[in-house]
Amino acid sequence: MAPSNTAFDTSQVPLRERVGFWSDCVGRLFPGLRSDAYGDTEVDGRATTVLAGDVRLTRLEATRHHVTRSAQRLRDSERGYLKIVAPWVGCAGVQQKGREAWVTPDQWSLYDTTESYAVANPARVEHLIVMVPKDRLAERGLALDPLMARRLGGSGGIARVALDTMRTAYRELPGMHPQAALAVGDAITQFVHLAMLDLAGIGTAVTQREALRERIKQHVTEHLGDAHLTVDAIALAMNCSRRQLYNAFAEEPDGVAGYVLRRRLDACRQTLADRGQAHRSITDIAVAFGFSNMAHFSRAFRAHLGAAPSDYRRSALA
Repeated sequence: MAPSNTAFDTSQVPLRERVGFWSDCVGRLFPGLRSDAYGDTEVDGRATTVLAGDVRLTRLEATRHHVTRSAQRLRDSERGYLKIVAPWVGCAGVQQKGREAWVTPDQWSLYDTTESYAVANPARVEHLIVMVPKDRLAERGLALDPLMARRLGGSGGIARVALDTMRTAYRELPGMHPQAALAVGDAITQFVHLAMLDLAGIGTAVTQREALRERIKQHVTEHLGDAHLTVDAIALAMNCSRRQLYNAFAEEPDGVAGYVLRRRLDACRQTLADRGQAHRSITDIAVAFGFSNMAHFSRAFRAHLGAAPSDYRRSALA
């Protein structure tokens, strides 16, 4: 079941079932899995899934259970994912590639859904499960196999930033615009990649700058409506200096302030072209995305998109 490009996918799905039906429920949520309950006759749980583009985030709460995926249950037609398990409560034991990694709260591990694996949950758990398309990470040239079923996080660094990003995304996605959700999915993918580089021993000052840049972009996405989203305010939120901020954006053509302006204008453009938002005034839309001066908004919109906001809306909705 491939994720769509919407921010919210399913509401809470109850999973209180006898063990046979529980296995069916798990198979629907995560195709190809088999589950058992350590000899219990009933499993009690629920799951909530949200989407960030093609990144899927699920909060799973359940009594003890064990899931496996064997080679016989793999299907070539399925899109491959790297699946992350990050406990809020309890622990999980991830087995793949002849390795086993046990993770507890503030730690996470990942595994490849195109290969056989098993995940043990010997006590009641609350997990965040994140599925990142494998091809989006494989195309970056990093050898993935040695990083499966390894423990990340627990002591700060990029792995902790990645975990905080995933948890924050899960909380905020249900109220997020789909385009913002796509950006959050990109940020999650980038942070997972940086954490994997660090795990592989390839972490450098360059990856640290990339990590800061992705944190800044995520912060901008979440605060586009704040008219006081200045360079100084972003530096304060990121706990870094203006110089570090500018260094992180050295490869961006318009710098930090230009990036914020571009994201705001793009959000306004999309909203103006949305028939479902046609009842809103242009002023209301501009203010909602952080523009407090309408003359400045009109000039910036025309400079970037070649038309006045009213003309753009009229043409887009024609």
